[in-house]
Amino acid sequence: MTKEKTWYLYIVECSDNSLYTGITTDLNRRITEHNSSNKGAKYTRPRRPVTLVYSEIHPNRSGAAKSEHKIKQLSKQKKLSLIQKQ
Repeated sequence: MTKEKTWYLYIVECSDNSLYTGITTDLNRRITEHNSSNKGAKYTRPRRPVTLVYSEIHPNRSGAAKSEHKIKQLSKQKKLSLIQKQ
């Protein structure tokens, strides 16, 4: 039986105070990519540097993707409220 990777849902705050939500299996690598690599999201590249402000752990990609979808539907104010509760 193959052990599934741990997935992370994360929110970063960009230099223009906007928020970006994504999922990954390696949080540190992904934040580094957002800040210094062409592998960073097209949205975050012109808004560097980004700062990690929120993360959740999920046992599989499906759970992380579902959580990402729900969070992306929230208003910025509700996302900020979620971040403050962490």
